Amino acid sequence: MSAPDYRGRMHVGKQVRLFLVDGTPGGLTTAEIINWTGHVLKGKREKLVAIRGREEARRTGVYILLGDDVGDGRIAYIGQSDDVANRLMQHDAKKDFWDEVVIVTSKDSNLTSAHVRYLESRLIKMAKSIGRVHLSNGNEPSGGADLPEADASDMDYFIEQLRIVLPVLGVEVLRGREARSEPGAAEQPVHDQYVDSPIFTLTNRAGVDARAQMIDGEFTVLRGSRIRTVMQRPKAGVATTMRQFEARSRLHALVIADAVASPDGATMKLTQDVVFTSPSAASAVLQGYATANGRADWRTTDGVTFGAWEAAGAT
Repeated sequence: MSAPDYRGRMHVGKQVRLFLVDGTPGGLTTAEIINWTGHVLKGKREKLVAIRGREEARRTGVYILLGDDVGDGRIAYIGQSDDVANRLMQHDAKKDFWDEVVIVTSKDSNLTSAHVRYLESRLIKMAKSIGRVHLSNGNEPSGGADLPEADASDMDYFIEQLRIVLPVLGVEVLRGREARSEPGAAEQPVHDQYVDSPIFTLTNRAGVDARAQMIDGEFTVLRGSRIRTVMQRPKAGVATTMRQFEARSRLHALVIADAVASPDGATMKLTQDVVFTSPSAASAVLQGYATANGRADWRTTDGVTFGAWEAAGAT
């Protein structure tokens, strides 16, 4: 059943079919969307022999290698091949970082070398623009010769379906919105199929000036927002408050490391979107506090708090 968003638009439901090849959550998994020609296979590196033995792994397709980044988060490598299984064996010998692979092919075997070169180029550009996961790709591929207009349109639709499937499998490489301008430049929030809320703002006398939206179900602080440069240690507090401060400080440090330009006095500007677990976590980290009430702090231009907006949606 379709459900309306905050502007009354109808979201069309998608049926995603998952199959646990080994009968266990940690084994090989395939994913498909009804009426989509794409096919996705995900598996651990330790299952490489089994992956190579599958027919779809020997097709023409694109693949994503995933591993743990230095410090925190994940790192990925996106590639393409006329024989993905054979290419994975080369990576097994030469690349150490990855512990998981996602293979994307076509159920009807209609993807050609030109198609996957186009897909590889678009996926790399998109992943870098979103900035959700670090990429270990060096040079950005050109995408090969231009595809006919109809083929390019088909591949763009293919990518949109892939952006739905991958998060279902826990792969966040393409989750989020693409940059519409150069990093650090002033940028207006966008309204597309992934945006689930109006724009919320947060300002204070210390110079914090931030915007956020619910994007694909996640509370996302938008690039261009200004956040506090340093956390403000509580003068005194109970043990739980201090533990909260330490946790927020670690998150603040990660945000600064991944998503800000050079400091500008008491604040600095985010150069990419940042996803938070809640509006309260975002409010606290951006303002440099141990705790904050994000449901009251974040407001629309009409003065509606996030909490009020959320309650209205629940009714």
